[in-house]
Amino acid sequence: MDYFEAVKNRYSCYAITGKSTVGDGRLKELLDDAVSCVPSSFNSHSSRLVLLLRGGHETLWDIVLEALRPMVPEEKFPNTEKKIGSFAAGYGTVLFYEDQEIVRGLQEQYPLYSENFPLWAEQGSAMLQYIVWTGLEAEGMGASLQHYNPLIDRATAAAFGIPEHWKLIAQMPFGIPAEEPERSLREENAEWVRVVEESGTV
Repeated sequence: MDYFEAVKNRYSCYAITGKSTVGDGRLKELLDDAVSCVPSSFNSHSSRLVLLLRGGHETLWDIVLEALRPMVPEEKFPNTEKKIGSFAAGYGTVLFYEDQEIVRGLQEQYPLYSENFPLWAEQGSAMLQYIVWTGLEAEGMGASLQHYNPLIDRATAAAFGIPEHWKLIAQMPFGIPAEEPERSLREENAEWVRVVEESGTV
């Protein structure tokens, strides 16, 4: 699939199946390529990925459901179960982390930019999330981006042996789409992109 075709076809896909278009080795390769190529401030490479498959994937969404149980009114919990169940029905989940030891090390090494490094790390993670999401789309799979952190941070770290200095940023469940995702209208707007050829003119 052409890169920009994948970019244009990438939408949030919530109805996913427990199947994959590619083998687990290819999924690992996709993540390796993404995390090694994503830009990072001062070439710090602070992003970390965890690929959850099969039992690991199911465990994550069990953790999310149990974390939400005491927070959601009883009469609304069936809808919550349905939503979390749609993610659990997928083939796997990618967890996105940022290594805070690296971030703190940069803050100490370059105090002039200290307050910027956490922001730059988040920006690097955002680029990585987009690369992975678009890569999954190019392989014929659907995905969505979820944020149940920090609610699930401790239980997730304990379940999967995550170092304490890794900060959970996002969760991306994926699988072959069970149905065509809802595609919102993408309109062009003359104000979105400006072309400047000389100072003071647009």
